[in-house]
Amino acid sequence: MRQLSLTILLLATLLMSGCHQGDKETSFSAVECDSICSSSPMRHYSFNYNFVVKADSIILLRQQPEEKLSDLLTDSFVVARHENVVVADIRIVPNDSIDSVWVQVATAEPSFGWIHETELLPNVVPDDPISQFISTFSDKHTFIFFIVITLIAMAYLYRVIIRRNAHIVHFNDIDSFYPTLLTLVVSLGAVVYATIQMFCPELWQHFYYHPTLNPFSVPFILSLFLILFWTMVIVGLAVVDDVHGQLPLGETVLYLCGLVGVCAADYIVFSVFTLYYIGYLLFIIYVIFALWQYLRRRHRYFLCGHCGAKIYKKGRCPHCGATNL
Repeated sequence: MRQLSLTILLLATLLMSGCHQGDKETSFSAVECDSICSSSPMRHYSFNYNFVVKADSIILLRQQPEEKLSDLLTDSFVVARHENVVVADIRIVPNDSIDSVWVQVATAEPSFGWIHETELLPNVVPDDPISQFISTFSDKHTFIFFIVITLIAMAYLYRVIIRRNAHIVHFNDIDSFYPTLLTLVVSLGAVVYATIQMFCPELWQHFYYHPTLNPFSVPFILSLFLILFWTMVIVGLAVVDDVHGQLPLGETVLYLCGLVGVCAADYIVFSVFTLYYIGYLLFIIYVIFALWQYLRRRHRYFLCGHCGAKIYKKGRCPHCGATNL
């Protein structure tokens, strides 16, 4: 009951704090929602927007784009990785066969230079920690590495857990619903994320350039994703507290490692298979399986009036010997 009260309190705090929008919060207007959910692409950054170079370097043209296209003598300079650049101007050059959109950016020196938009955007990331986190975990190489590490960790943990007959979510679980709930929240979050990628990619792009953790200032599908994120954090804290109260330290660490592995596997499976529409059916099957595995176990619904330990039924407490009527 203590963990349940903590969870309810944290959720209530989230709901109350989410109603307040600070100066730096991102709010989506009705016009923006219509634009970013339409089929036509839009530019999600504008003048004075801050980027950080994530590639090894980018090359900027000192002269005007028209001089480059006219084969006049031009000069360029290099901006190294991790340097900040600010959008100073955006120009459309119709006679450019490569890319008609040129972007002028300013560096810290300050120096100004031009670059094609198609060359700029893949090599920079918005100067915001949320955007940088999204960029890192959206990279294909990072995702493949994450899959490989998850598979290796799951194989090792499975071997250790089987040998020690240790607790693990869904199979030899502890007497708590929080671990099962966490796996379901992570899985649903992966399904929602993949759904946004499929049906409203421009909305995700806008969120990438203008991120926020406030679920009440964004359209519904993004709001659901952010609510699931905060629920994941809150339930995760409840899991750690509950597991620590039921298992010794060594078994707690092993159980939490196994739970992280299961959540990672859930994220990979549902975020990938939802892109092929199979994930929706798999999620329904997984929910039924997880709830069935939890409900079929015997649970302790009573507390000893003397020592406070959980017991299966009234009568003699197996921990302290007191009689509970």
